Amino acid sequence: MSTTSTRGATLLLARHGQTVWHAENRYAGVSDVPLTDEGRVQAEALGRWAAAHPVDAIWTSTVSRVIATAEPACRALGLSPHREPALRECDFGVVEGRTLAEFEAENPARAKAFRADPVSYPFPEAEDPRTAAARGAAALRRIAAAHPGERVLVVAHNTLLRLVLCSVLSIPLGEYRRVFPRLRNAAITELRVTDGAVALLSLNVPCAP
Repeated sequence: MSTTSTRGATLLLARHGQTVWHAENRYAGVSDVPLTDEGRVQAEALGRWAAAHPVDAIWTSTVSRVIATAEPACRALGLSPHREPALRECDFGVVEGRTLAEFEAENPARAKAFRADPVSYPFPEAEDPRTAAARGAAALRRIAAAHPGERVLVVAHNTLLRLVLCSVLSIPLGEYRRVFPRLRNAAITELRVTDGAVALLSLNVPCAP
């Protein structure tokens, strides 16, 4: 057995900072929505946290709100971020830029079905959550394989990360909204990946008091 096969990687997952659509809880999947002032404060807190903890590499999605969230950590550590398109958020179809309440007023039956099982009944024209979970989980496994024995900050998106957590922890995907109601902005969820096996070490730990 090779010595690297058992040198697990630690993945430090973080959702991007608050965006201008957060106040009204609007879905921002493929939409390019900027951070608020509060979101930038959260990004700076993540940067200070990364500077105070061992972080060997930083990976992000290719979306601007994620890149902006990771920038203070990159600056503090002198690291160039790796971009991974597969870490992008889910496409929410007709609900992009809208709230669930707005969609429910228009299509109450479909909204009820989504609430009961968001994987079997995603929003119309949305990306299949199973596809999103598979691409996100595969990306995390590639990142872990590229950094044996290292600690890697991975900055991505709320729904994608919740789906991926269900996938890698053998939780039914349809339960992602119940088991993981929300990942806090710029909080840390820590995974240990060893020979493909994934362990959850912490969830939603704030970077600042």
